[in-house]
Amino acid sequence: MFHPEDLSFRGTLPLAIFEQLKQLLHQMAQVAETEAVVLTQDILLSIPVPQKKQQFIVIISQGFSALLLGFPEEPEQSNIQNSIKMPDPDDAAYFSLPAEFLSFDVQEPLIDVNLTFDRDAIANFLQQLSYNLQHDFQASQTLAQYCQSVQPNDTRLQSYFTLLLLSIFNKEKAAAPQAEYPSVSVCQPVEDALKEQIAHERLLNQLTSQIRQSLDLSVILSTAVSHVRDFLQLDRLMIYQFAQDSDHEWIATSSQGLPASNTWQKHSGCVVYEARAAESIPSMLNYREAGCFIPTSQCWEKYRKGFTLAVDDIEKTYVLSQCLLEFLRASQVRAKLAAPIVLQEKLWGLLIAHQCHDRHWRDSEKKLLQRIAEQLAIAINQAELMQSLTREKQLLEQRVSQRTQALQDALIAAQAANRAKSEFLATMSHELRSPLTTIIGLSATLLRWSFGQLTERQRQYLDTIHNSGEHLLALINDILTLSEVEAGKTLLEKSEFSLSAIAEASMQSFRSIAARQAVDLCLDLRIDTSRDRIIADFKRVQQILWNLLSNAVKFTPAGGRVILRAWLEHNIAVLQVEDTGIGIPTDQLPLLFEKFQQLDTPYRRQYEGTGLGLALTKHLVELHQGRIEVESVVGHGSIFTVWLPRVEE
Repeated sequence: MFHPEDLSFRGTLPLAIFEQLKQLLHQMAQVAETEAVVLTQDILLSIPVPQKKQQFIVIISQGFSALLLGFPEEPEQSNIQNSIKMPDPDDAAYFSLPAEFLSFDVQEPLIDVNLTFDRDAIANFLQQLSYNLQHDFQASQTLAQYCQSVQPNDTRLQSYFTLLLLSIFNKEKAAAPQAEYPSVSVCQPVEDALKEQIAHERLLNQLTSQIRQSLDLSVILSTAVSHVRDFLQLDRLMIYQFAQDSDHEWIATSSQGLPASNTWQKHSGCVVYEARAAESIPSMLNYREAGCFIPTSQCWEKYRKGFTLAVDDIEKTYVLSQCLLEFLRASQVRAKLAAPIVLQEKLWGLLIAHQCHDRHWRDSEKKLLQRIAEQLAIAINQAELMQSLTREKQLLEQRVSQRTQALQDALIAAQAANRAKSEFLATMSHELRSPLTTIIGLSATLLRWSFGQLTERQRQYLDTIHNSGEHLLALINDILTLSEVEAGKTLLEKSEFSLSAIAEASMQSFRSIAARQAVDLCLDLRIDTSRDRIIADFKRVQQILWNLLSNAVKFTPAGGRVILRAWLEHNIAVLQVEDTGIGIPTDQLPLLFEKFQQLDTPYRRQYEGTGLGLALTKHLVELHQGRIEVESVVGHGSIFTVWLPRVEE
């Protein structure tokens, strides 16, 4: 017995005839006795894998079901076609047409066509679709139900379709010999394409210039959305930004594959900018996704790689997603175009165009929206970099301010501690000088008055007490002077005196000490007697010379020489002390004028001293607005030179 579902057709047809077959199946869906479901290749736009170059239409109803497949390439290159069991061409049930019905112009675009009414083939095809749409649980479940609902075709409807099919081929055959093509200028399409390309480039240049000139991201995005909507004559254009605080982490799913709750744990994002053609079009500004559109990570990956979604008719594309379809209907959306905004290989958002009526999106429009999305990504990246630089600048300024404040606090604390130290030293020095003065005075009195009544050992003891007291008093005086200088309490008592006289007096004070150490003292005065007067603090200058001569004599071995030179250079008095002593290592020269610094071993134990003399000398020189320098060679000696300004003419 012959059954209508055994009829199948396979062959190569012009693309125009294939389109007529699709329209014919749409017509059959309208004449079916029960409500028919029509599925086309548009439902595969949302799958997260590259689509095959195939076209199809499936009609499912109680009285009539059919599957029409079209492959621009070889049939064996399609996985979906291989999954469908097609009848063998040699089978008696194979539906064929006479050769005269299939004559067509070979220059027309061709397509390999499969048309079948076999229930198993249709069910297998629906199962393959369900597998491709497994990321959408609702669509997959709906297709599974359709697989079970495919019934044998009604003979009356099948015959009606066959008659309509024959009429198509008869019209094609009859029209072929008389086919006349209107005369169309070849230059006109090229000219139109060039005009469109120039307009697109002008729009992109305007957007690029705005991005370069403005740093306000909100102005850039709002202006771009408005201009692009006007240019493409869209009903609505908006920017949808994904949430930036999470990488699109979805809530856990239950064992049935349904979401554990009706909404996401966190909103995926919202519409941040929008432009509408009229107020009658509902606004979607600040709209947040609430569960209809639940993509997987594969969808994000697809968009991240630059996929642009073009939906010419939502009624065809989202026929299996009832929730999303109803939402788009309520928003007056019939066609949409979505281009990804990718920022540093991360999906930042989508640039979405809406049309209230169905619209066939041209490739040029898709590319334009994609390029605009790329320019917006540049603007967003530029704004984020500027925000990052601003934050870094503010953070750096805050750190500098904090560090400056900390340094100021530390400086104030150090100054306070230094003043406290100086005041303590000054107080202690004053307190120590009184008993020391008594010790020195009484020991000197005993040495004078008890002559002849003391043993030699007693006299040595008194002499030691007297000398130690004087040494300790000199040390305390140095500490007191240094503390006063550091505390800023020292005032110079300037007077006019002879430079040569103070040099000779200083040398005279050390002759006895130098004689005991077998050190030769020499005075070299290069001063004109008519210009021998200077104005300075006599006691402080004398103290400078004593400290330098004391160090020179101390560190010069027996048989050595110490030379004191004095001369004038314009209005500057120069004092120089040269010795042939042990010298100072180069690495220790920077520490020479620091407090409590002495030569390192082996001289530390050999030569007594606290290391205050040169530090105090430097302070006293600087107090006179002068400077001190040293030159030294280990084993050959040292030269200390002091420059004191303000010399009287």
